[in-house]
Amino acid sequence: MKFSVFQISRKGGREKNEDRMGYCYTNSSGLFLLADGMGGHPEGEVAAQLALQTISALYQKEAKPELHDVKAFLNTAVMAAHRQILRYAVDGGLSDTPRTTLVVAVVQGGMAHWAHCGDSRLYFVREGELLARTRDHSYLEQQRDSKRPPSSKDVNRNVLFTCLGSPTKPVFDIAGPVPLQQGDKILLCSDGLWGSLEDPEIVLHLGQKAVSVAAPELVERALIKAGASSDNVTLIAMEWETPDVFETTRGDISTQNMDDDMFASTVQAAWLDSEAEELDDEAIERSIAEINAAIRRTAFSRKH
Repeated sequence: MKFSVFQISRKGGREKNEDRMGYCYTNSSGLFLLADGMGGHPEGEVAAQLALQTISALYQKEAKPELHDVKAFLNTAVMAAHRQILRYAVDGGLSDTPRTTLVVAVVQGGMAHWAHCGDSRLYFVREGELLARTRDHSYLEQQRDSKRPPSSKDVNRNVLFTCLGSPTKPVFDIAGPVPLQQGDKILLCSDGLWGSLEDPEIVLHLGQKAVSVAAPELVERALIKAGASSDNVTLIAMEWETPDVFETTRGDISTQNMDDDMFASTVQAAWLDSEAEELDDEAIERSIAEINAAIRRTAFSRKH
């Protein structure tokens, strides 16, 4: 494989940065991840980090050097990340769960697959045109998709109806496979980017420039436009088989000299115990029940 990748994250006007991003690869498969820890709940940055660590650990275990079934991996990995966040809350005795959005892409065999939960987005750009974009799991996006006229009675339309770490089973979408062509670009980003910049502006900059140039420029534009109240702005951008002569410059990666058992990652992978590896719905439901019980106990103690 040959690809260029660039990742950047800025705190913006927030007290701390709860976004996390990273990528992993073998000689014939690549994994790109981004998570946005949610404010209003404890330790959003922990939820984001746990999601990345869990998925990258499973990827390292299963990509030998390719994933046998990408869709099955994405299904298992997203639920494993959710489970690990719930376990963290239970083990820590938290009365509320850390929560995060997630978007993840896998490229292998000349194909791209992706999954997302929440409103962190993936943009797929080919020859300066938007080929695909994820649809946010928000009430606003849901209303847009239904093509209903705006109503003054609609409230909280930007609120997400799903995420990882919530005491309910997450809703997430999986897409692909989409054949990759030379020069295709895939952008993963938090809402700090697309909340300030419209899709045409994101696509224009991504389509016209190398990812190492477009990525930091887009982040700066988002920060300037949002001003002092800017959210965290994070993105990771990948260009497939950089056109013309492939040169070793910043962000350019070639895996042609990697052995089958070699693995590279910018994410510090977590050690998963056997229960996390052997994930099932019953284990998820047990964690959800434990969290809800903790929340009820906390609410009762506050009243009395």
